[in-house]
Amino acid sequence: MAHIYMTFDFGTDEEKAQQARHKLDGWKQAFRLDKKLLYKFERATPEGGGATAAEAAPAKKDEKPKKGGKAAKSAAKAKPHKEEAEAAVAMPAGPVKLHLRLAFSGHEKMTEERWLKRIPTEEPFKEVAPETVKPSDTQFAEIEGKFDGLGG
Repeated sequence: MAHIYMTFDFGTDEEKAQQARHKLDGWKQAFRLDKKLLYKFERATPEGGGATAAEAAPAKKDEKPKKGGKAAKSAAKAKPHKEEAEAAVAMPAGPVKLHLRLAFSGHEKMTEERWLKRIPTEEPFKEVAPETVKPSDTQFAEIEGKFDGLGG
């Protein structure tokens, strides 16, 4: 299965990067693209501290309340939003890059082409020109190594 990588540089606009993450999560769920559409963020610290903020970001957990009831459900729904807001405030305002990997099989070429055309035209991605790297490009090995090296 050949991969195609798209890189979006959001600069210091963390809000646009989070909008892009929400959009990609929605697409993954709606179109069942779980393993075909993977993304990772590369966040550099403003002072060049060595570690990226993506490694320091808390992992997203799907916790469900053990006991039923409206209070437990509303508390479970409110908690992740509060944690995400705190994480966004705690993030440094360094440059943010989104690395997106499309991994469609050989018989899904038309679907792959549609996604390559669609993603750059959608709202959070419009203002950021993507860098598309295909397996035949010289930078492919570098981008693939960077994508595999990022945590997340």
